Amino acid sequence: MSPFKAPVDSTPMDRTGIHQALPRIGVVLGGGALKGMAHIGALRAIREAGITPHLFAGTSIGAMIAAAAASGVTPDVLQERALSFKRKDLFRINHVGMIMDRMLSRSIYLEGPLRALCDELVADGSFDDLKTKLLVAAVDLERGTPVVFGRPGFRQVKVRDAVYASCALPGFFPPGVVGDRVCIDGGTMDNLPVEVAGLDVDALIAVDVGIANVPLAAGVAEQGFATIFMRAATMMMHEMQQATLETWKGPPMLLVRPPVSHIGWFSFRHIEKLLDLGYTATREALGHLLNALSAPGGIYPRRLMRIEVDRPACTGCGLCAAHAPHLMALDEELKAYPMLPVHEFSPADGGFAGCCPVSAITVAPIETWDEAGARLAQSA
Repeated sequence: MSPFKAPVDSTPMDRTGIHQALPRIGVVLGGGALKGMAHIGALRAIREAGITPHLFAGTSIGAMIAAAAASGVTPDVLQERALSFKRKDLFRINHVGMIMDRMLSRSIYLEGPLRALCDELVADGSFDDLKTKLLVAAVDLERGTPVVFGRPGFRQVKVRDAVYASCALPGFFPPGVVGDRVCIDGGTMDNLPVEVAGLDVDALIAVDVGIANVPLAAGVAEQGFATIFMRAATMMMHEMQQATLETWKGPPMLLVRPPVSHIGWFSFRHIEKLLDLGYTATREALGHLLNALSAPGGIYPRRLMRIEVDRPACTGCGLCAAHAPHLMALDEELKAYPMLPVHEFSPADGGFAGCCPVSAITVAPIETWDEAGARLAQSA
């Protein structure tokens, strides 16, 4: 039996014969619209590894899937539902509201389909009725503050209402009423709620499916206001999330970032691929879980990376040095250079390379550079 599947009150012995309490592991699932289907694959990998989470936490679609898991819905059932998911199950234009209310219409899409999905996947009742702890991040629209349902003082509300609110992307779906609060998508302030989830656990497994990076999106300005809004939201959420991760002081975290940045937020054509990407990335990352559990903190997995600067392309703008003064600097010719070219990075590190407006900085695994050098030497 995996040690993670032992009963909660058991205390396995280490090599010294001293009983050790089982680690309390929290699973945090970030927002990312339909990219969040990758969370289902991640949960399947976690289940196969024999890990029984102490709590689930999530934002937006991450909140919905976390709530489903806390409600007892298995990854197999979630995967079956995902593969049958259709556009009409979520998006139905709010024709009457947009015609009658015009600029006062609360949303582009109707509330009903999203509500029905929450009711289908999430158990009825309050947070106290769940067998597994659950945290749902949302934003109080009127007070302008974050709120985490499931924390003390915010448990006596319907879980379904909290999940709907956490998924209510502003402008796309109407705000949700949770108790006496009017709330919107938690990603507005916290797209990966690791800080609050880290309060009650010994380690975290965090799955980021939405904003690990902001890839090039040529022609986005011609694709309509919804696409432009989502592009802007992506950039804002990316910066907020990076700030949290780059200054992480909580318990050790295994950060999983499936390679889904190239897939559209609302693409229904890649659901099977998303399921596979989430599973594969999480399964690979879990191989480093024991390293994380044995550490006092930090983000894992960690690997040696090399920083390279294309000097001819560098304009000397200095953004990299401003963003990462401990890593980058400018020489006498105002060209950027790494103060140390090789570093041990976690998946949360290296974001400074993305701030280069001319893409002159490359951060890559050191073995990739060595292999490339070997090939060049062989061909010389």
